[in-house]
Amino acid sequence: MNQFRFSRRPDIGDKIRVSFEFFPPKSDEMEARLWDTVTRLEPLKPKFVSVTYGAGGSTRERTARTVKRILNETALTPAAHMTCVNAARHEVDEVIQEFAEMGVTRFVALRGDPAEGVGAAYRPHPDGYANGAELVGALKGVGDFDISVSAYPEKHPESPDFATDIDMLKRKVDNGATRAITQFFFDNDLYERYVERARRAGIYIPIVPGILPVHNFTQVANFSSRAGALVPAWLAERFDGLQKDPQTHALVASAVAAEQVLDLVERGVGDFHFYTMNRADLVFAICHMIGIRSHGAEAEAAGSAAA
Repeated sequence: MNQFRFSRRPDIGDKIRVSFEFFPPKSDEMEARLWDTVTRLEPLKPKFVSVTYGAGGSTRERTARTVKRILNETALTPAAHMTCVNAARHEVDEVIQEFAEMGVTRFVALRGDPAEGVGAAYRPHPDGYANGAELVGALKGVGDFDISVSAYPEKHPESPDFATDIDMLKRKVDNGATRAITQFFFDNDLYERYVERARRAGIYIPIVPGILPVHNFTQVANFSSRAGALVPAWLAERFDGLQKDPQTHALVASAVAAEQVLDLVERGVGDFHFYTMNRADLVFAICHMIGIRSHGAEAEAAGSAAA
């Protein structure tokens, strides 16, 4: 398969549910951009929004502050990311309790990348949770939380084969995971085959596609190679020659992601998780193209019709 099938069904937006991922800002300027993004995307009424968490708690305070502000200043439902890399069990447990007392009921439980970065060897903390499955169990031991976990349509780079990869997902599910959110991918056939493998292994929770709008093709291609995600030749061709043409690049990126989502809808998928990179422009455009409208836009359209 070289490209996605594009659906033109007018009611398609009614069949789609979305969620968004943000990361905690590192500066006042980045915080302002994040909240511009939150304000722009909130009217799309996502199922939840997740906030990432650095290895070993490196963004603990910033993540907590961002989650708390979402709880207090928006109508959005935040999901706090939790990782167990480079942290003792009591440290992780303290963070879980902190979020629970804040009113958080949704979590995204991840092992986390090594502090040295993607590709470095992972070594569990001697007094910590060894992997994402153990972290899910720890969360369930505190409360009946809604817990999302990771899934890898092209298998995790550290997994020797798909059987090992699927087995880890099964352990997360057995410990109480509610849904899996995939790493981004650009070949929908790979996602479909992964879901089939999971179902054959007795995994029946939703496996939600993670969608990454291509803000910068060169950066995405470089990161994909480290993360073990395929960049199809047809995708590279779409962005060829656009390095110095950001406006056209954005138009192409919006169209590519919308086509991917609509093709997945045709295959029976209804939930999608967008990696926003704290930027609203492409995500808002993609949602518009797939039929998701903001409440404000609907009200404005109704007002124009009445006039």
